[in-house]
Amino acid sequence: MKGVKKHFEEEASEFDNIIVKLVPDYIQMIDALVSSIPFNKKNSFNVIDLGCGTGYVSMKIKERFPDSNLTCLDFAENMIAQAKIRLNKYKNVNFYLQDIRKFEFDKNYDAVVSSLALHHLETKKEKIKFYTKIFNSLSEGGVFYNADIILGSSESLHKLYIAKWKDFMAQSLPGDEIEDTWMAKHHKEDRPEILLDQLSWLKEIGFSEIDVVWKYYNFAVYGGTKPK
Repeated sequence: MKGVKKHFEEEASEFDNIIVKLVPDYIQMIDALVSSIPFNKKNSFNVIDLGCGTGYVSMKIKERFPDSNLTCLDFAENMIAQAKIRLNKYKNVNFYLQDIRKFEFDKNYDAVVSSLALHHLETKKEKIKFYTKIFNSLSEGGVFYNADIILGSSESLHKLYIAKWKDFMAQSLPGDEIEDTWMAKHHKEDRPEILLDQLSWLKEIGFSEIDVVWKYYNFAVYGGTKPK
């Protein structure tokens, strides 16, 4: 995680330009994430963005739900600084500079969202523990949705996923940068899991209405609801 934090600190100022070159249909993926929040646009509710980065997801939440009470959490100081700039015109936004693994939810939330962050949790056990922590933090009827990188369910599918991912990156990045920088970081720092396994974990924890909202090969938006 120290290495992850270091490169996020270094890349904060260029993150928005980089991410659209690395993640296929990133804008559509985030739209799917935010659109999945089921509340009325005029409602006031508590929502937290785990691993908020430069605040793009949080901005889209405030655009759609201007009266929401938003908490932005990230462990990279430079990312939080970028998020504060992006969200400075919005009211009822709080920022926490902290590792998600150490964060103790300060209230019950009606919506918990995350994008491209939870795959950095290193083990299945750690991920299940954190998903359980999210479930316990939710109000009844609250929702959790995650936009993240995933593994294929078989070796052949995963090879396909990686090939399609590299094809996408090759549209705007040179081949040596893809292999030597981004794939090297992926193999060193990322710990994605099989999507169907994660859906099973959510069900075992107690989530209902579990679904995959959006998917492009090895990227997906998925989550569920805490029953009333």
